Amino acid sequence: MTRLERLLRPRSICVVGGGGFGTNVVKQTLKMKFPGDLWVVHPTKETVEGVRAYKTIADLPGAPDAVFIGVNRNLTIDVIRQLRAKGAGGAVCFAAGFRETGAYDAEGERLQRDLIEAAGDMPVIGPNCYGLINYADGALLWPDQHGGRRLKPDEKGAAIITQSSNIACNLTMQTRGLPVAYLMTAGNQAQTGLSEMALGLIEDERVSSLGLHIEGFDSTAGFERLAARARELRKPIVAMKVGRSEQARAATVSHTASLAGSDAASDAFLRRLGIPRVDTIPSFLETLKFFHAIGPLPGNRLSSMSCSGGEASVMADSAEGRGVRFPALTSEHRARVSAALGPLVAVANPLDYNTYIWNNEPAMTAVFSAMVSGGFDLNILVLDFPRTDRCSDADWWPTVNAFETALKANAARGAIVTSMGENIPEAHAEELLRRGIVPILGIAEAMDAAEAAVMVGEAWARPAAVAVGSVIPPSGRPERGSEANTTPDEAAAKAMLAAVGLTVPAGRRAATADEAAAASETLGYPVAVKALGVAHKSETGAVKLGLRDVGSVRAAADAMTGLGTGLYVERMVTGAVAELIVGITRDPLFGPVMTVGTGGVLVELLKDSVTLLLPSSRNDIEDALRSLQMFPLLDGYRGRPKADLYAAIDAIQRIADFALVTDVAEMDINPLIVCAEGQGAWVADALMVFTPASDFLLGRVKGAGEDIAGSDFV
Repeated sequence: MTRLERLLRPRSICVVGGGGFGTNVVKQTLKMKFPGDLWVVHPTKETVEGVRAYKTIADLPGAPDAVFIGVNRNLTIDVIRQLRAKGAGGAVCFAAGFRETGAYDAEGERLQRDLIEAAGDMPVIGPNCYGLINYADGALLWPDQHGGRRLKPDEKGAAIITQSSNIACNLTMQTRGLPVAYLMTAGNQAQTGLSEMALGLIEDERVSSLGLHIEGFDSTAGFERLAARARELRKPIVAMKVGRSEQARAATVSHTASLAGSDAASDAFLRRLGIPRVDTIPSFLETLKFFHAIGPLPGNRLSSMSCSGGEASVMADSAEGRGVRFPALTSEHRARVSAALGPLVAVANPLDYNTYIWNNEPAMTAVFSAMVSGGFDLNILVLDFPRTDRCSDADWWPTVNAFETALKANAARGAIVTSMGENIPEAHAEELLRRGIVPILGIAEAMDAAEAAVMVGEAWARPAAVAVGSVIPPSGRPERGSEANTTPDEAAAKAMLAAVGLTVPAGRRAATADEAAAASETLGYPVAVKALGVAHKSETGAVKLGLRDVGSVRAAADAMTGLGTGLYVERMVTGAVAELIVGITRDPLFGPVMTVGTGGVLVELLKDSVTLLLPSSRNDIEDALRSLQMFPLLDGYRGRPKADLYAAIDAIQRIADFALVTDVAEMDINPLIVCAEGQGAWVADALMVFTPASDFLLGRVKGAGEDIAGSDFV
């Protein structure tokens, strides 16, 4: 039994406060025909909606399992304290005006602290939230209308948690055929976080899948526990995480007082957990429905059938650039479909089966059976129903029957997809679900749902990732941008990296042009001359590359005198195949975050990168590299030499490990030059920001302030 058991699945409900919202809770609870006890606490009223009202919490005939607190924020604290003393199972705090009002509201901060203290170990949901609806048991703590229905006996449904009460209200009004077991709002998560609520919900055997509308994460560890338990129970999760824009992240703080985390880090965190992320409410609902009906997919191979060449083209285009595909049919498979369909139809995937077999159920059954016999991971039938108020849909059901028969005969997964969301009535959607076919409203939504299902299938097939930041040093996370942070120059930074096994070119410090010229003769040509202590060298003339004689070195050094804190002469890396950037930042929620992408001077323009949370495995790093648009360069594009991929992976892994065991706040390795196979990956430039506590800045790495001998070039 979880800590939230009594609150989520109560046998008794109490409403404190008989104002408009409290009265609505009573009305809706009666309307839902809640089978347990319903009590009301109000100091002056005798009854509320015909239900007896007790004057005080102490007068209640027992300890209520679930309580809706509908009084103002100041009274809420005392009510919570009394409920805890009474032994209540948990409460929903409806009132706003706590931490979500912002850092400048001292009263809101104080009240939130008082709320947490008053609750103790009694669960409290909110504050600033509507509460929850348990459609499985008919238990409701909800101060407004809702459009949902009770689950039927032995019926399962999805569970949904959102941090927005208004979005929650809207979700109850969906007419997409999705059965909902629970709908819950999280508010500002003062005491009970979204991940704990979700853990409480997925333990219910009547819950098939889980949808999370997330404004801010309550706990990385809590979400990791949730993902692990969902995996054990084989209950997939889909998330709609807001915060891609600066405005959305600012709104999150003002609405829920939650940490949104950076968007890239949030995306990486969800991906690491095996939780797909969608961006729209329709895709959120359709993916949740897909998970409810079908669950994860074992692969990304799709088939599509429609009676229109136009629809076939739209379906083909819809998969472009996505993680799902419509593979071409084999010659044997094409022959089977052609034999069923006849010689006048061009057979392909997606398939336009034409209209001449329309309403001929045996013919359609033969064609559909031949098509879905190809072992696809998902079979799609594009079928928009006519509006039933003006038209007849009688001729559409033979098509549905044929598809159902074909799926069952081949033990195949199937979806009926409408090109427009309004083109299937709710009753039709429910009937399709009863037949084992998932109805998806919208082609883009279908692709989102299928991609999400593939992502979960792939994630569950891999070993679970280790905890985020599991080896973060105890000294804590540095504050980025703090005046106390310290930036070593490039020579010192590279010495640190060389000390932990990274490959760096040989280099020498120089104070004058004469010293730079002498260093270049010692190092051997070609060389680069750089001004130390300058962050963006190429933009300020603080770097000259490919210098091949002492005169050009002297001229470059003269030109850079006074630009920085000194000069640095470095042997050039030759034989480059590709350039990468490897960046480290510290997210206040997720700890060290690593970005890997296309490097060099085009990094800002191309924006070709992947974000990883740490620690990350070698497989994670390789997958990230393979997902980059520039990966063909590493793989020998158009006959060019293949890059030393495994040296690049090793270098990135060492950079990640460096970030985990130091207090580095920011780091940019740009470029990490990857040479041909067997010739390594070289740190050509390095920028770091440390906190003063770092052992590295205290000079505890051998050679941290010395010239770099470097490694031999192959």
